[in-house]
Amino acid sequence: ANLQNKLFDKPSEDAEPEPEDEVEMPLPDLMDTAHYFEQAGVGLGREETFRIFLALKNLVDTHTLQSVRFWGKILGTSKNYIVAEVEYREGAEEEEQGEEGEGEEDEPKDEEEGEPKEGEEDNVPQPDYKPPPVIPKEENGTGCNKKTYFVCNEPGTEWVKLPPVEPAEIVCARQIKKFFTGDLNAPVISYPPFPGTEINYLRAQIARISAGTQISPVDYYKFEEDDEDDSDGEGRDSFVENVEFEPLRNQELIDPSLSNWVHHVQHILPQGRCQWINPAVKTEAEDFDDEEEEEEREEPDEPVPEHGPPLLNPISEDSEVDSMPAWSAGLTSTHVPQ
Repeated sequence: ANLQNKLFDKPSEDAEPEPEDEVEMPLPDLMDTAHYFEQAGVGLGREETFRIFLALKNLVDTHTLQSVRFWGKILGTSKNYIVAEVEYREGAEEEEQGEEGEGEEDEPKDEEEGEPKEGEEDNVPQPDYKPPPVIPKEENGTGCNKKTYFVCNEPGTEWVKLPPVEPAEIVCARQIKKFFTGDLNAPVISYPPFPGTEINYLRAQIARISAGTQISPVDYYKFEEDDEDDSDGEGRDSFVENVEFEPLRNQELIDPSLSNWVHHVQHILPQGRCQWINPAVKTEAEDFDDEEEEEEREEPDEPVPEHGPPLLNPISEDSEVDSMPAWSAGLTSTHVPQ
C-alpha cells in the first residue's frame, strides 16, 4: 500500500500549471480500452487496470513521449512484468541517451587474445577459424526497434527502459523456452547459450510477440500515396491511418476466411531483423585487415537474401500451428448491433 500510495499523489497547489499545448495526449483512456476487453472475458480487473493507468501517467510525466500504450503483463516465477510501449517525441530519445552516457567511463580493454605475448615462440600454430560475422542491430525507430519499451514489476515501482534488441538475441530466443523470474539481471541458463541476461531475453520475446500478434481490420491502415515502393507492400515499413475507413460488420470480422484482418507490424526474418542485411559485405577496415588472407582462403558462397510476408498481410496466410489454424474469430455476445 505504501509503495502504491505515490500513484495517487496530487501535484502541489503552489506548482505552476503547465501550458496547454496543441499536442495530443500521449496516453489513451486505458479504462475505456479495458472495458472492451472485459466484454470478451479477458483483462486484469478494473482495480489493477486503474493502478497501471496511474503508473503509465507517471511515466508520461517523467519522459518526453509522443505516445504510450499498455502493451501487456508477463507473469514470472517470483515477480511479474508490466510492459509499456512508447514512442519518443522527435529528438527526445537522443537527448535522454546523451544524459545517461555522461557519467559512463570507458573500461580498460584487455589484451586481445591470439596476439603473442613477450617470450612466446613465433612458430606456435594459430587457428584460422573465424566466427561468422555479427549481424548488426536495427537502428532505433526502425524494424524490431521501432518502438521503445519500459517495464516495472508492479504499479508504483520504478520504470526500467529495455535496451534495443539484437538479432542474435531473437535468433536464440526462438530456440529456447525459459520461465521469466521477474529479475531483469537474472542469468538465462539455456542451450544454445543466450547472449545476455533476462532483460535482453524479455526484450527479444516482446519483439517476437509484437510482430506476430498485432492485427487490425483490413483498410484501417493504408500506405502513403507518395510511397515509391512496390504495390504489394514488400519493403515498406510505415503506414498511415485511413481517414476514409468504414467499419466492417461483425459478421464480416468473424468470417472464417479471416481475410478481413491484417498484420500491421513487420515480420521478423530468420536473420533476426525485419530488413535483411548481407553479412558478407565488409567495411573498408575489414577489407584492409583481410586483404592478405583472402588470397589463401576460398571465398564463401554468397548468402541468399531472406524475404518475409509484406506489411499489412492478411492473417489468413499465416502458417498453421500444430496442424491447427493460427487464428480463430468469434463474437463475445449476440446481444450487440450487427
